[in-house]
Amino acid sequence: MSRSLDIMPAAERAADVLARTIYGEARGEPVRGKEAVAAVVMNRVRRARAASGAYWWGGTVEDVCRRPWQFACWNPGDPNRARIEGVGRDNKTFQSCLRIARRAVAGTLADPTGGATHYHAKAVNPPWARGKAPSAEIGGHLFYAGVE
Repeated sequence: MSRSLDIMPAAERAADVLARTIYGEARGEPVRGKEAVAAVVMNRVRRARAASGAYWWGGTVEDVCRRPWQFACWNPGDPNRARIEGVGRDNKTFQSCLRIARRAVAGTLADPTGGATHYHAKAVNPPWARGKAPSAEIGGHLFYAGVE
């Protein structure tokens, strides 16, 4: 990563990790699709805060993004892992992801997902989504609210 996360202020560190998650999960999506991924992370953080600060997926932006097996781009061995760790702030797509992430962390990003805490690409049908109606369809993803 271009700047050590250890020396960044907390809000900027959270925005950086969220931006890398957006980049890894939705860099090929339109802005609305990138915003939707950010909203899922923030919905999980809000849910955790409402549950006294902790939930199975973590309670902070960084914890939620890096929770094992939740966002594939952070999984060990995933081809996106090297991309998200190596992308620099001079990359225009990453700059867009960082702007979205900063708005999300600041609480000024509208949620286009209807409160979703989960999503998947339209091309797959994970077991947790079977029989559930999506709360939104944005770009190449389906979003779900009320999934535990």
